[in-house]
Amino acid sequence: MSISTQIVDYSGNGETYEGYLAHPGGGDLPVVLVCHAWGGQGAFEQEAAEKLASMGYAGFAVDVYGKGRRGSTVEENQALMNPLVGDRAELQSRLALAIETARGLDGVDGTKVAAIGFCFGGLCVLDMARMGADIAASVSFHGLLGAAPNIEAPAPTAKVLALHGWDDPMATPDDVIAFSKEMSAAQADWQLIAYGDTVHAFTNPGAQDKANGMGYDPVVTRRAWAACEDLLDECFG
Repeated sequence: MSISTQIVDYSGNGETYEGYLAHPGGGDLPVVLVCHAWGGQGAFEQEAAEKLASMGYAGFAVDVYGKGRRGSTVEENQALMNPLVGDRAELQSRLALAIETARGLDGVDGTKVAAIGFCFGGLCVLDMARMGADIAASVSFHGLLGAAPNIEAPAPTAKVLALHGWDDPMATPDDVIAFSKEMSAAQADWQLIAYGDTVHAFTNPGAQDKANGMGYDPVVTRRAWAACEDLLDECFG
């Protein structure tokens, strides 16, 4: 399969963002957004978009920080992420722009949209569901689970899948219970798969600090991607 890739600049609210589209060809396809971790959209998210293209989808890695705004240290990453975690309405506005952009891309069937996200990106896709975005599925890989304070009554229409490392210090068992109660109260179509002896960032080969709660696990990564692929197949056939 030959996959084409391109940078897609898009704008809204006075800001320019840099997306990355991977497409396998063959006409208008369902599009799956990829929401980035705390450092911003980069090689990891682009590879995820290409993986989605190899599965027969258009993969679109989005950008919620702005073109050229990327972090390379813990401090830089926190400085980029924390303002949006603290202003979920602004984050949701940027996510809505990304969804609108994805719908209008060449080679995309704008009626068939889903989203996946990693770490901070997991929070992003869960907020897409919370705000009632018109997407088929939201899949969070080792995502932050905290509810959005600006949405008193989440109304997910998307199928929600949270793929979670049970020992993730950034999403504790108490957070999992709170998330489960939130989704159940919203009568969402939701599921959560918790992987034992698994910490944060389990899909990221660069995460090698399990003592501090971050660690790549290739077996769990394979299982999580299989669950994601199964849900996307359920949504799009």
